[in-house]
Amino acid sequence: MRSRLLVLICCRSIPRYYVLDFGASTFCLHTGDRNIHWHPLVSLKRLTDKESDMGSKGSLAFDEYGRPFIIIRDQESKSRLTGIEAHKSHIMAAKAVANLLKTSLGPKGLDKLMVSPDGDITITNDGATILKQMDVEHQIAKLMVQLSQSQDDEIGDGTTGVVVLAGALMEHAEQLLDRGIHPIRITDGYEMAAKIAVEHLDSIAENYKIDPNNLEPLMNINRCHTHMAKIAVDAIMAVADFNRRDVDFELIKVEGKVGGKLEDTMLVKGVIVDKDFSHPQMPKSVEDYRKLREYELSKFQLMVKQVKDCGANLVICQWGFDDEANHLLLQNKLPAVRWVGGPEIELIAIATGGRIVPRFEELSAAKLGKAGIVRELSFGTTKERMLVIEDCHNSRAVTIFIRGGNKMIVEEAKRSIHDALCVIRNIVKDERIVYGGGAPEISCSLAVAKAANKISTLEQYAMRAFSSALESVPLALAENSGLSPIHTLAEVKSRQTKENNPRLGNVKRERS
Repeated sequence: MRSRLLVLICCRSIPRYYVLDFGASTFCLHTGDRNIHWHPLVSLKRLTDKESDMGSKGSLAFDEYGRPFIIIRDQESKSRLTGIEAHKSHIMAAKAVANLLKTSLGPKGLDKLMVSPDGDITITNDGATILKQMDVEHQIAKLMVQLSQSQDDEIGDGTTGVVVLAGALMEHAEQLLDRGIHPIRITDGYEMAAKIAVEHLDSIAENYKIDPNNLEPLMNINRCHTHMAKIAVDAIMAVADFNRRDVDFELIKVEGKVGGKLEDTMLVKGVIVDKDFSHPQMPKSVEDYRKLREYELSKFQLMVKQVKDCGANLVICQWGFDDEANHLLLQNKLPAVRWVGGPEIELIAIATGGRIVPRFEELSAAKLGKAGIVRELSFGTTKERMLVIEDCHNSRAVTIFIRGGNKMIVEEAKRSIHDALCVIRNIVKDERIVYGGGAPEISCSLAVAKAANKISTLEQYAMRAFSSALESVPLALAENSGLSPIHTLAEVKSRQTKENNPRLGNVKRERS
């Protein structure tokens, strides 16, 4: 009976796996296409007896089925962290990511300039974008990246603040570990503090009723450029379903084109397609394919006739059509657009109330979409053109068309518009709001610290650490605004306590 041993050899931190085949008297080492025969082996028991003599060369272990395998380690080239040291190594990775984003927190936060391996440049202060483009290898750092991405997917904003808060929680947890508190007790205290903070947020939140006839307050909430804020508010109001308290982002398309000024950004109550009308090209050399040409011509004429008979005056095709068909469309005064992408043609169908028809035989007047205006936009001296479909049957579909001096400005404007849209979407879904400037973090910090004084168990230390970690957000906001972080935080905490006003946050002092 033959048995197999799995050997793991680590050479310069590169793991290599080998399989040992044991025969009656010898065993061989399979390394790819070579077999290396080793000395005779008396029995497995003999190998087990020598296990204590192997030292740093390896050790014998058994799997769940009782089968033995040898693990050979090169102890001189690597080390293993365990216990508190392993915890601190993970905490250090989380703190490194948080400290990287801390300077980008808030409206006064700094932008980061990133260069990809291909030389593409990205300038942004969006936390999710920064972390997404970072080459992160540490597993705990990757969890911070996933945390930011989850925040972006679920809320759409706050991607930087959530990472800064997580880093602060890790930093204060490290201090508790140094004091000898077990990690389980720390997590229990954090959970208790988080529950108290959420309950306190519910108590200080204020209801904000949306009046479709008065949208000016929503633009103040956005706190961005007035023109861009109006576009974001109008876009959400166009697609919002107030009965279901939901916003379908699929009906909002954000398109960008380099050129012009950022102030040229506009909202189109319809769809913009990055295509132009097809142009006729007259092929001449078809004499050798006369019969094929006649057959194609008859088919094209039939197709064009079917389109005209159903009452259509514009054709939008997901795929292409050749020059002969294009010429016939022009002769029949039937404008057409070809090579329109799948998502775009679906949005056009939703906006116009039309149906996507796979075959000409299925065409009918009932499946046609309706739009008031279809016009072509041209951009300066360039040959680029785009189609604008407005006054659609379904007026809920809108497109935000962003202009900018270069690609970086356009891409950053897209991210800013996305954050603004998410803010208004969240107001539509939940009318409760809290004030910014670090005010809710400071208020929750005071509430958690007060509750910690009533806890008699060891978790009170973790709750106080949670309270201190919440202060990292207003501290970073004050520092990025050019204020003294400690003095500003102390003043705001004192005023919130004295005035019992949780709406007070970091406000830049006016110089006398």
